[in-house]
Amino acid sequence: MSQLINGIKVPFVPVIKPEHPVNKVVEGKSSFDSIFRKEVDNLKFSNHASKRIESRELHLSSNDMTKLQDAVNKAESKGAKDSLVMMDNRAFIVNIPNKTVITAVDVEQSDENIFTNIDSVVFAT
Repeated sequence: MSQLINGIKVPFVPVIKPEHPVNKVVEGKSSFDSIFRKEVDNLKFSNHASKRIESRELHLSSNDMTKLQDAVNKAESKGAKDSLVMMDNRAFIVNIPNKTVITAVDVEQSDENIFTNIDSVVFAT
């Protein structure tokens, strides 16, 4: 017994039982596209930035992460490419298109207060 599916003759009819996991996906809540979009939109930290945050003991709370993400979203809405995000006494260089923190500095402990190759500054409040 063959069946015509989307104009293609197939020699069998696939049967998906009602309890199969594919039937439990709710569009917009757990679809691949929504999960993928959420992960792409999340702020990431480069290996270099992660090492700097750890070695400089720059602790980031969930509230700090929200502020940082909001600052990146604002910079993105203005067309920024590489931004200096200032938050309290900390500075973060962020590649906006990739949503990736490149490095992090405690301004009070820094010997150099010069930031190059940026096109914008955002104050995270």
